[in-house]
This record gives sequence, C-alpha cells and structure tokens, in this order.
Amino acid sequence: MTISGNPMESFFRVQDNHVTVSPHAAGPWSPDMQHGGAPSALAVWAAQQVASAAPMRVARLTVDLLRPVPVAPLTFRTEVLREGRKIQLIAVHLESKGVEVARASVLKVIRSSQDLSSIANTPSLELPPPEEGQERRAPERSAVSFGANASLRTVKGEFGKPGPAAIWFRMNRNFVEGHETTPAMRAAAIADFSNGISSELDFAKWTFINADLTVSLARDPEGDWILNDAKTWLGHDGGGIAQARLADRRGYFGHATQNLIVEPRW
Repeated sequence: MTISGNPMESFFRVQDNHVTVSPHAAGPWSPDMQHGGAPSALAVWAAQQVASAAPMRVARLTVDLLRPVPVAPLTFRTEVLREGRKIQLIAVHLESKGVEVARASVLKVIRSSQDLSSIANTPSLELPPPEEGQERRAPERSAVSFGANASLRTVKGEFGKPGPAAIWFRMNRNFVEGHETTPAMRAAAIADFSNGISSELDFAKWTFINADLTVSLARDPEGDWILNDAKTWLGHDGGGIAQARLADRRGYFGHATQNLIVEPRW
C-alpha cells in the first residue's frame, strides 16, 4: 500500500484519530479481516498516548472483537474511565465507517519508585530459548499477512498441527508509523496467536475465531522475542478457551485468554 507516494512500512499510520491500515495486518481467516493481534496492539498504543498522573505500565488489556475488524481505514477514540494516583483505566473504541468494531479496556498501574527485585517470584523459563527452537513460518495463506511478519521458533508442539504448542515469536514490522513498538504492544500482538498455535482442530475443516482477548502482565516483557506457551480447551456446544503463558528470556511474565467460537466449514 502507498500513501501520497510513500510506502507504508508499518501496520498502521495514524493521523489525529484516523488510522490507515496496511494489508499486512490481515489475519488467517480472510485477507479483508485483521488478525486480532493487530487491533489489540493498536488499542494498547492508543491507551499509552494518554498521559497519567505518575509513571505507569500496562497491567491488563481486554479486547472485545465486536465485529470483524476490516483491513480498511479506522477511527479511534479514548476515554478515561478512572484517573487515580495508582491506577488509570482507559477505554479504547475502534470504529469503521461509524460502526464500533472493537472495544478495549486498558488498565495501567503505577510503577514502583523502589527496586523490588528481592521479592520478585515470577517463574523461571522452563523451555529452550529461541536459538534452540526449530525455525518455522506461520501457515498463512498469503505472504501479505500479519503472521508472515513474524519470525517463529518452535520449542514444543507445532503450529498447524493439533495440540498444545510453545513458540517464540518476534514481530518484524513496526506497528504504528513513527512510534516505537512498546513491550506491552508486542505482548498483546503475540498473545493473540494462542488459538492458532494450540488448535485442537483441522484448520481446513473448522474455524475457531476468538471473540476477545485478555492479557495480564506481572511486568513488562524484555527483548524482541516472546514465548507463547498455549493450549486450547473445547466445549461440546461450539465454544472453547485458548489459554497461554507468556515469557521472555528472563522467565514468565503474563497470561492470556481467548474465548473461541467453534464452527465447521461447510
């Protein structure tokens, strides 16, 4: 995609509250529908543009995917639901042609002014680092897609095969043009791969689209590589849950959950 003759190198270009979307934001279900990780990272970015009373970090993100988020121009607005000394709660609304397609709740919490390393007890990494994983490509239908912009290193299971899996991801494209991709944005984007890497069903015969995404972070991730260690539970009535533990080289830092809509392809 080009705008005013300039190539669009990022997933998004933002001018005021208007968002131009690159075709590279497309997901595996349709070239016209964004991968859930793209608007999730965009929502985090929008929330992080809102100033807070004290230095804060993103502790929780919940995204409700109300409708398919199109690979098309969007607008967004932010709303501060709670402004406090220790927390800030922000709502982010993404709209397409005046219709809300996604809604996010982003909770920020104050960063301690003290070094609390002596009491930190997040679990250590239990799986090999990315250098020891098997290099893989996301099984996307097109090279112009969100998954195609990630490097993958598999350390448990296999993307595209049924069962739990643990895969290191590194996103190779910036999210918002002219803005650094923050650790929380990176975590949100990679968390949304959970249902895809841990599918219990044949992609050719079933769809299992997530209706939401919730990510909770005990701390900011460090570095470009993030491990998504995921599994899927399926119910008997067309529902399911994909859950993941998120880690970096230092250890586990967060959890992610998606609620799934499971349907056969006819």
